[in-house]
Amino acid sequence: MSVSVNLYSKKKGELNKFLSHFYNTNFDLENSFNWEKKYANPIELAEIIGTFIDNCEDYFLSMWICLDKDVFVHVTKENADDIIRYLYERFPY
Repeated sequence: MSVSVNLYSKKKGELNKFLSHFYNTNFDLENSFNWEKKYANPIELAEIIGTFIDNCEDYFLSMWICLDKDVFVHVTKENADDIIRYLYERFPY
């Protein structure tokens, strides 16, 4: 089973800026308005969710995660802690 994180922006270059900050490298995306990454280990989502929320005022982005087929959850400042807790409860490995 794989889960995914999707980032979207209406502002050109925002995804490159955020991902370069997160991965500490220079990103060059073909489609600079959306980005998706699949993870084999769902717990790995916690790190990018935390970084996204800690820096959400600095970037014009939205984040959605998919834990179950065709079910997407919008990650916001209000629900991020609950989502991270849920990840550790649902996937305790």
